[in-house]
Amino acid sequence: MSQISVYIICFNEEDKIEAALKSVQWADEIVVADSFSTDNTVAIAESYGAKVVQIPFRGFGSLRNEAIQACSHSWIFSLDSDERCTRVARDEIQQIIGSADSRDAYYIPRRNFFMGKWIKHAGFYPDYRQPQLFKKGALRFMDDAVHERYEVISDKECGYMKAFINQVPFKNLEEMIHKANRYSTLGAEKLQKAGKKSGMITAVFHGLWAAFTMYVLKLGFLDGRPGMIIAFGNFEGTFYKYAKLYLKEKGLDSFSDIQFPEK
Repeated sequence: MSQISVYIICFNEEDKIEAALKSVQWADEIVVADSFSTDNTVAIAESYGAKVVQIPFRGFGSLRNEAIQACSHSWIFSLDSDERCTRVARDEIQQIIGSADSRDAYYIPRRNFFMGKWIKHAGFYPDYRQPQLFKKGALRFMDDAVHERYEVISDKECGYMKAFINQVPFKNLEEMIHKANRYSTLGAEKLQKAGKKSGMITAVFHGLWAAFTMYVLKLGFLDGRPGMIIAFGNFEGTFYKYAKLYLKEKGLDSFSDIQFPEK
């Protein structure tokens, strides 16, 4: 049977990574691509036998490419620190890599949990983010700071696994706000590199549309209060992404050089 490497990208994830590592102890190799964590992330990873490689963070796209290169085996399974491989996913993965008729890349459905509830709507299920099971050399990421694009290098169509993995994208509201801040900054940089323009009205419109899409068009309201909070969080993240782009355009992204009036 073919051997498989699992890679996990992380930075200061001491409260999450142990559960992720436990869920993939069946793999032939675990590679933790760390960006110089200052907490106990590395120590925890090494205690579970993971190979830790330190990669400076220059965006999620380049980070994933370097993590893939650090993997030794012919099959690769990508798992984020807030994701958990399930027994059914493990069994299907092992079946795929042991088959002569397998495809070169597979999407894996993710079940997202928030506020103790499985979020079934708002685009959160099956939530095919990117191919997470693939042969080495069959997937390459663009050098995007966030929401990284990718290219599948294969003559075969991507497959879709039936078994799911679990994810806890936000352990609490504080982490949701933190992610909205970080991802909006990276998103603004990505838009700026792409030559996009913004304004405050544009920022409001994009924020409202993002929330409306998630809460109404993708039926997030059926998930009750968690769905409402997620939609509002999506409004904030999207609004701040375009607002930060606007401030960058105007040279106002730093408020430290204010010229105070004399009178």
